[in-house]
Amino acid sequence: MTRLTEEARGVYVIAVTPFAEDGALDLQSIDKMVDFYLEAGATGLTALGMMGEAPKLTGAESLQVVKRILARLDGRIPMVVGVSAPGFAQMAELTRASMDLGAGGVMIAPPGSLKTDEQVVNYYRQAAEFIGNVPFVLQDFPLATGVHIPVSAIARIVEEVPTCVCLKHEDWPGLEKITALRAAGTLNRRISILCGNGGVFLPEEMDRGADGAMTGFCYPEMMRDIVHHCSKGEGDRARDLFNAYLPLARYEQQPGLGLAVRKYVLAKRGVIASAALRRPGAGLTQAAQQEVDMLLARQEQRLKELD
Repeated sequence: MTRLTEEARGVYVIAVTPFAEDGALDLQSIDKMVDFYLEAGATGLTALGMMGEAPKLTGAESLQVVKRILARLDGRIPMVVGVSAPGFAQMAELTRASMDLGAGGVMIAPPGSLKTDEQVVNYYRQAAEFIGNVPFVLQDFPLATGVHIPVSAIARIVEEVPTCVCLKHEDWPGLEKITALRAAGTLNRRISILCGNGGVFLPEEMDRGADGAMTGFCYPEMMRDIVHHCSKGEGDRARDLFNAYLPLARYEQQPGLGLAVRKYVLAKRGVIASAALRRPGAGLTQAAQQEVDMLLARQEQRLKELD
């Protein structure tokens, strides 16, 4: 088992959950998907995230997905499991089971009921007590959770909860938050910062001090290359590549439609057998499919021009 640490960097791809047309789990596609992410250069995987349709799975199915992915990974890269839950009992149970199967850590988002900084800090303090000595990712995604976590609260969590090793940064706008967190003296120890939002701000986030991405996109190669070139100081090359993918990344960021776009493209690429979302959730209309196909064709042309 490779445990998540403060040194996490690169691209931790948020894995989709493949379903058959009838809504059943597609375990064979999970195997193909894991192979694809490894070939695309992922340095880690994250399962059961918000874009992994985790709330649509039963408890048994969640463990089935975790077990299948970990078996295919075979320890080659670490895996983070989303364990956010209404109560700490469910969170602790899924955490224990996932870690026993070989996961490297877990990810915890705050519930929308938290209204003050003190409540946020106390929530993560209690969550850490329930899951024990397990490294976790603090998911800061106010657009989805409705919980705004200021730099001062993050600093307190990092200081008071040593098992918090990574921030999944998805505030929007949030570039100034990264700068503040990386400023000398803000945190009492350095933690990993991996960014979300489909990678649409990744070049700027890397420039501000992020260590990589923890998000999904139907072309994870984009995130791999952006992180690689930014880390080597090759900002112009990173942005040229980013610009080639940007129209599709922008289209995939549509609220309520993004996962359908991602699954449609992954199915076209042969990564998963079906683009089906488990209900409630619908696929793309014919008009949307035609728009995505056009974006794919133009993306391919732009990439050829960069070679």
